[in-house]
Amino acid sequence: MNSIDQFVKTWASKNVMVPINSDDISELELKLNSFLPDSYKYLISTYGLVHSPNVLTKICDLNADVSAVQDFLSLEDVFSLSKLYEMTGMPKGHVLFASDCKGNMFCFKLDDCASKQTDLPVWFYDQGNYSVKKVSNSFTEWLDEFNEL
Repeated sequence: MNSIDQFVKTWASKNVMVPINSDDISELELKLNSFLPDSYKYLISTYGLVHSPNVLTKICDLNADVSAVQDFLSLEDVFSLSKLYEMTGMPKGHVLFASDCKGNMFCFKLDDCASKQTDLPVWFYDQGNYSVKKVSNSFTEWLDEFNEL
């Protein structure tokens, strides 16, 4: 999980993060009736909810064509915001896990979460035009995009 460790080392704010208990993650998976990828579970169970405000600054400085992740959602928000965003126009079938600074979201497709997986593609929900597009073939590749900035 080098990509994840490097992302946290490079981009996480210096605030203390609290790792999330694996039982709480399992409870969320039961509520979602799906499996979150092992790579994502490693991040939140090892480090907690990462806040990465400096990603946006770096992306702007480099004029990079990458959507900036700022906050990983709490488990409660993963569940409730996934439902709320669907009610306000997001196409159905996504599990939100992180946001940018504008209210757009990063997510996994619910269909991809039907079975246990080590890693899954990452999708970006643009709330301005109610569209979802694939931004990476895997969670770790997605984090590597930030690591390479």
